[in-house]
Amino acid sequence: MRVAVVGGGWAGLSAAVTAVGLGHDVRLFESAAVLGGRARSVHAPALETDIDNGQHILLGAYTATLALMRDLGLDPARRFVRLPLSVRSADGTLDLRAPPGLPAPLHVAAGLLAARGLSWKEKLSALRAMTVLRRSGWKTPRGATVQEWLSLTLQPPRLRALLWAPLCIATLNTPVEQACAQLFAHVLRDSLGASRRGVSDMLIPRTTLSELWPARVEELARSGAFGQGPHGASSAAAALEIHRSTTIRRLRYTGTGPSMREETGGEGGLCAGMPAGAQRLVLDDRPEAYDAVLLCGNTPSTSRLLATLPAQPGGDAFLDDLRAFEHAPIATLTLELERSFVLPSPMLLLHEDRHRGHFGQWLFQGQDAGRRLLHVVVSDADALLQWERSSAVAGMVEQLREQLRGHAMPAVLQHALIVEKRATFLAVPDLRRPGNRTPWPGVWVAGDWTDTGYPAVLEGAVRSGRDAARAMHASFSGASLGS
Repeated sequence: MRVAVVGGGWAGLSAAVTAVGLGHDVRLFESAAVLGGRARSVHAPALETDIDNGQHILLGAYTATLALMRDLGLDPARRFVRLPLSVRSADGTLDLRAPPGLPAPLHVAAGLLAARGLSWKEKLSALRAMTVLRRSGWKTPRGATVQEWLSLTLQPPRLRALLWAPLCIATLNTPVEQACAQLFAHVLRDSLGASRRGVSDMLIPRTTLSELWPARVEELARSGAFGQGPHGASSAAAALEIHRSTTIRRLRYTGTGPSMREETGGEGGLCAGMPAGAQRLVLDDRPEAYDAVLLCGNTPSTSRLLATLPAQPGGDAFLDDLRAFEHAPIATLTLELERSFVLPSPMLLLHEDRHRGHFGQWLFQGQDAGRRLLHVVVSDADALLQWERSSAVAGMVEQLREQLRGHAMPAVLQHALIVEKRATFLAVPDLRRPGNRTPWPGVWVAGDWTDTGYPAVLEGAVRSGRDAARAMHASFSGASLGS
């Protein structure tokens, strides 16, 4: 079958690789010049090098991403710095590290009890909150925010500010007063509450995000390797063709296509399949027609494309759900120092003071061989955008110098500030997140915003792309989604 994937981010690439592996002929269309979507590399002229458009970390629990990398012939152990569970502040006021040798989840409890910078009351309060979550099956009160959950579990104000709020903003990219407690519980379950020690490890890329694995997909597609079967392709006709710098603006039905199994049910009882003789899909005015289209962009671009199709029962409600998503910017400041500078840990917590322009929340060591790059991450960066750019940069440099106590940071030679204005969606309670099926025959969606059980994280994007391709394949073949 011929399949079109619109969007070359992590969801789209995952969908394309999965669809090819299931034997389909796939064309992928990406509007940008570089694959990776909101997790890609860009050239920074001021630094004369490529940097990521935002710093990302993964967890050992991100099984779909790690499996995909292995399927592409990549060794995750060589591409990540594996950091055992650790929350360390740049100024030394907090140092929580899981000790070696203990099994999960005892390693977290031991790390909390041995943590520097927390009082015994704060340590026991944190342990109590985790114990309550575990006993509840990682369920929180319906509709609760993280702030409400922190109040219900009697977390002291200083502990909230020092530990819980930074963890919430880092994982959900949403302030505690707005963030969904249930999604936060899912993150805690797979990190602090992990049942196997390795899955709570933090994985920090050694390469740029484009080099991590998206470039490998393009390399294999260019060489025709996907059509040769080493990645599970079940048909000699399976192939992947990638079109970058190509924006798709319209979908339409035309002609008649091969029979697909008509399938109802799933999320909201939506029709997932195409009946015999159903029309095929065309992108813009391109001559080729597709048996299925997987839309793998963000919610605004996905809703715009779906709105170009004829009305379907349930379509208006589906579009209303997509339009209800609110987005938040993430900013990343990369600093080039005059000489090598090694942080005490590859990832450090920063304390915010927005009135002073201290917007940085996390500090990362750069991947450059000379150890001269540092990355400062600001999630929920609306407040930063209200500042004049040079003043905001100066404030964050001042923040680093103050908080890196005992570590004399070298002079800053150059900098690059990248802002992704729609980097993430606000993970608020009761947000209606669709599954992969849509009311439009032959059209599926994928992205970190679908109902993955995770907030807007890379693993969610990879899982969503994989699951959308599997659902599409099952509708063609009548196969079980688990096959």
